[in-house]
Amino acid sequence: MNDLFLKAATKQFTQYKQLAEKAFLQLTDSQLFMAVNEESNPVVVIVKHMWGNMLSRWTDFLTTDGEKDWRERDAEFENDLVTREEMMQKWEEGWSCLFGALQSLDTQDLGRTVTIRSQHLTVTDAIVRQLTHYAYHVGQIVYIAKMFTNDHWKSLSIPRGGSAAYLAEMQKESK
Repeated sequence: MNDLFLKAATKQFTQYKQLAEKAFLQLTDSQLFMAVNEESNPVVVIVKHMWGNMLSRWTDFLTTDGEKDWRERDAEFENDLVTREEMMQKWEEGWSCLFGALQSLDTQDLGRTVTIRSQHLTVTDAIVRQLTHYAYHVGQIVYIAKMFTNDHWKSLSIPRGGSAAYLAEMQKESK
């Protein structure tokens, strides 16, 4: 059962990563850097925050507090990246750290206790915490991309009005 949890968590993280990447592809370079208003973050800043969070949480995951002394969280919300390539480098670095940590775990680790911001959590709870955190930010990225692309948005799941066709296709594939 625990092995199933690690596989399911890895699959979910992978799906959220891919979902955001499909949204990135629909945005122009300039749209990645545009904020909807003064209180919102552009996609590039959300990515930078996720990168900082991933490095902090997943580096030495089992042995050190997930909120590292070297993390500069406030700086994650400053837009100092200039290109899509810089953004993607941070994106890949963060995910690589996460997937490396997950791959190093075995089923016996899931009941162990880790610490995030001085809070003690089981490894399972810490994984779920991070999964929901990243899903939240991926949702922001997708929503921003939909706003900027408007009529040109290509659905990342079942398009509006496409439920019946989708169900028919799934039934056909299951036969």
